[in-house]
Amino acid sequence: MAYVSVDSDDRIEEGPGSLQFKSFLGSGQGTGVGNADRGYLTDQPGQRKSGGGFWTVEYYQSYFDVDTQEVLRRCYSTMLPTSTDYLSTHLNPPDLYGPFWTLTTLVFTLFLSSSLAASISSYLSDPESAFDYDFQLLSIAVSVVYVYGIGVPFLLWLALRYLGVGEWSVIEAIALWGYAQFVWIPVSILCVIHVDVLRWALVVLGFGLSGYFLTVNIYPILASAEAKAVRLVIIVLAVLHAAIALTFKIMFFSYFAVKNVGPDLSVPGLPNDTPPEGTNSTVARWLIGQ
Repeated sequence: MAYVSVDSDDRIEEGPGSLQFKSFLGSGQGTGVGNADRGYLTDQPGQRKSGGGFWTVEYYQSYFDVDTQEVLRRCYSTMLPTSTDYLSTHLNPPDLYGPFWTLTTLVFTLFLSSSLAASISSYLSDPESAFDYDFQLLSIAVSVVYVYGIGVPFLLWLALRYLGVGEWSVIEAIALWGYAQFVWIPVSILCVIHVDVLRWALVVLGFGLSGYFLTVNIYPILASAEAKAVRLVIIVLAVLHAAIALTFKIMFFSYFAVKNVGPDLSVPGLPNDTPPEGTNSTVARWLIGQ
């Protein structure tokens, strides 16, 4: 049998303590890129999570996260002639809480003010007659205010989007229009006063302040369009604004105290000498005769 002499290796005699393992997964000191560096880990400190799609409540939650004092400041600023750059100076960032609060408050002030004015007119006309509240006015106020305060700016934004004018978002459009209706809240309260000339003056004042505010803040957006004809949209908006002012005056601010003037006269030939309850008999009989 032959024997072969093998020299011993000193590295084996050192034992397993000398074995070294190298990681190829990457670390903060190496040049490798880890999962955290690639952005796969979402639970990193300070990272903001997504709020979901526009159909979820979380998407709109940030637009209602606004301080009450800021909302009031934005409301008062709409009545100042110096608010010519409202989108950048006040609506930064825009919110939906203020417009929703403004429109809802306007609905109730219109109904309550008109009901109070109607009850006063009924009492001055006939103190003994019972007054019934017309809750149909509440439905009319809800429809008119929300359609004009939300539907009109949304359609305007949609039209400008179609024409390629993308200077603002739909949130900014609704916020701008909603805050512009704030002036009608004090106007509706003051129109309880039974002086028709004063009511007309208040309606004209509300139309002027809110109309000027919308014009100086919307016209620059229309002027940024390449087509010059887009600027004519401001005329359509002015007509709509005048229509809403007349609607407020006719539907909610047109109550009068009517009393009988002179004795009731029986006019021959009338089909019914008894006028409807709660109306001026002389005037009612004349209308029936017509």
